[in-house]
Amino acid sequence: MWSTEPRTTLVGAPRLAVRLVGASRIAVETKVVGMLPDLTFPFEVGPSLWTGPPLTEDMVRRAEETLGVRLPRSYVELMYRQNGGVLKNNCCPMSFRTSWAADHFGVDVIMGVGYEEGVDVQSASLISEWGYPNVGVVLGVTPSAGPDTVMLDYSGSGPDAEPAVIYVDEDRVPRRVADSFGDFMNGLVSCEVYEEDGEGR
Repeated sequence: MWSTEPRTTLVGAPRLAVRLVGASRIAVETKVVGMLPDLTFPFEVGPSLWTGPPLTEDMVRRAEETLGVRLPRSYVELMYRQNGGVLKNNCCPMSFRTSWAADHFGVDVIMGVGYEEGVDVQSASLISEWGYPNVGVVLGVTPSAGPDTVMLDYSGSGPDAEPAVIYVDEDRVPRRVADSFGDFMNGLVSCEVYEEDGEGR
């Protein structure tokens, strides 16, 4: 049986605390340096080919050397918790029309670091294959998996500063959707919102 006394256990990534409370409730409390406090765990639970091995500092260092940029701290800290995966909330509300919908786009996956499907392995080849603007790092996988994408955009910040997040549609015009990775993640909503309104992704 579960103990009714709270207990704190360190799990996986540095500086992540999980508190288990009561017999049927699990309260998760996180305190991760550099992460926005409302950036709750965004990934579906369970095995996925999009999830890499536990992240290490060496994996981050090698990825940044390969990509030629400093990855956002909030992204790295999230990858310490889970190294990429399928998103629970996978629609991004927008003020402009995309090729897929009037006011949003879908993003199914945030890629991790240091494995076959990681950003350091995939980004350059995806930019070349699909003709995305060469402004940074391909970050996400959309439902169409190629014609559009989500990227970290370093064109305005430089390689060592916080990049914006952009959406790249079929016209290959980069459109800013968030000022930071944390803002982007916090802005995602369930696609059920649009399904209820009779819209697809």
